[in-house]
Amino acid sequence: MTKGDRKRIRPWKMVLGAWVMLAAAGDAADHWPQFRGPAASGLVEGAPTVTRWNVETGENILWKVPVAGLAHSAPIIWEDRIYLTTVVAPGDPELKIGLYGDISSTEDKGVHHWRLIALDRATGQVVFDKEGHQAVPRSQRHRKATQCNSTPATNGEYIVAYFGSEGLFCFDMEGELVWKKDLGAMDAGYFKVPTSQWGFASSPIIHEGKVIVQCDVQKDAFLAVYDLKTGEELWKTARHDVPTWSTPAIAPSPGGTQIVVNGWRHTGGYDFKTGEEIWKLNGGGDIPVPTPIVGEGLVYLTSAHGIYRPMRAVRLSAKGDITPPDIKETNDGIAWVHHRRGNYMQTPILIDGRLFACSDRGVLTCFNAKDGSIVFSERLQGNGFTASPVSDGKHLYIVGEFGEIWVVKVADEYERVALNEMGESCLATPAIREGVLYFRTRGSMMAIGKADPGAQGAGD
Repeated sequence: MTKGDRKRIRPWKMVLGAWVMLAAAGDAADHWPQFRGPAASGLVEGAPTVTRWNVETGENILWKVPVAGLAHSAPIIWEDRIYLTTVVAPGDPELKIGLYGDISSTEDKGVHHWRLIALDRATGQVVFDKEGHQAVPRSQRHRKATQCNSTPATNGEYIVAYFGSEGLFCFDMEGELVWKKDLGAMDAGYFKVPTSQWGFASSPIIHEGKVIVQCDVQKDAFLAVYDLKTGEELWKTARHDVPTWSTPAIAPSPGGTQIVVNGWRHTGGYDFKTGEEIWKLNGGGDIPVPTPIVGEGLVYLTSAHGIYRPMRAVRLSAKGDITPPDIKETNDGIAWVHHRRGNYMQTPILIDGRLFACSDRGVLTCFNAKDGSIVFSERLQGNGFTASPVSDGKHLYIVGEFGEIWVVKVADEYERVALNEMGESCLATPAIREGVLYFRTRGSMMAIGKADPGAQGAGD
């Protein structure tokens, strides 16, 4: 990529920043209100984050607190509180991490307790720990998954948590239940082996006082919007796809706001107000997980498994069925595509005209976000990458399942700045607020940063 290319691409950064402010309700862009933070970008600039820490010695560890239960739901942040969900089960639930091919399910039995927890952001002290639901799970999970995979969302007035087959729950900011909806058993698993249940993972999002949920399961899949205050169903659109684990995204377009969803048979854009389909794309990887990423009139989509794992950019001006005769081709709706360069688990991240994507096997690829050309591709060492990367605009934080955190410079050449060990497995996407990193590991929450805010980022 030439310096001229960099100058031409730089406006993307300003456009993305403007959209982050537009998409978030109120001043949500100053917080980390949902999966992957403001507008699902994974990006918070302005305050540099530390690149090196040591959990054993306490270097740059502001606090570390235990969290009961087993959950991959990521932390969210509003003002001075961190909110997270968990599920406490009888005994010690199995969790098998790393790369392997076992598609079977666990047999979770006994009464489970789904909980909403609030922590003080400065100290990690528990503000409240309240039970939201208890039951014997209605569906089973993959051995790498949990019964609480979905990340909650907030607008500063309400917190919405999706406990999969147990339902959609809305709480106030003190953890008191406002409403709940039973949306049916979320039977999600490999479509070729329907008896293998892997657990639900799509997270709810909030936009303009409405809750959006994508429920792609074995039967009767749908996309729906509910009133945030009351839980009233505003619209529900049937989807005809295999189970997916992707969280929907909000995107501006020439015709109005879209809800963009990942899929296999039906990736697409829907009208936010009505639920009507705007565009559709068939094909790709048949186990879609990553969330769509929006920037500069494009939405970046990736999926994997099967013969294809595409990385592609779709124009938000697209209309109708934009599926090309060959997955390698582009058209009026598809700006660019790489049919074998996509991600399985991690959601990519868009920073200053660069699209970074890390595969589950640890291949980090940087694309020119405008034309799709490959800037670099580098193999990280590790055995499984599930959590999505986050960034302060200067560094990428890439999470390995066994607790290794790769810190990579945001640049046109690969440069590893540090490799940090968390001491526990980590499959939840971290959060960032005011120069502090917040990680959820197998049994803990921890804050990583400089104790002296004026020296933040200086301890590298």
